[in-house]
Amino acid sequence: MAKKGDFTEQEWESLQKGVVGAGLLVSLSDRSFFDTFKEVGALGKHVAQAKQSSSSELVRELGDLHGTGFGLTASPDKVESETLAALQTAKTTLESKAPDELEPYREFVVEVAQSVADAAGGGEAAESGAIEKVRSAVA
Repeated sequence: MAKKGDFTEQEWESLQKGVVGAGLLVSLSDRSFFDTFKEVGALGKHVAQAKQSSSSELVRELGDLHGTGFGLTASPDKVESETLAALQTAKTTLESKAPDELEPYREFVVEVAQSVADAAGGGEAAESGAIEKVRSAVA
């Protein structure tokens, strides 16, 4: 099983940014002030649950997030481009360093994106499109 220590700082940041970015990308795809609070709460709750109960040690360690990897004023376009880049980097890193962790990571980021989408009603088409972008980046 891979652990944080098996990765460079930059690789680890990409792994974490992919997780957070997956949720933020979905949240920003259909922005509503009150929905954002529900969606961010769902993101935090999902990550915290994974930290406690995932069968993957890597996913549990990724649940120990510190910061988002995005600035407070990051535009939706920047969040999208940086998230997709981070997910693609994470996929490449896992393929070469920890191939057995790729599927748990893939499931984790897609589940995070889906839990954010499910947190508030409305915006299904935009959110589905964002989830598909996440899924494609780690496919």
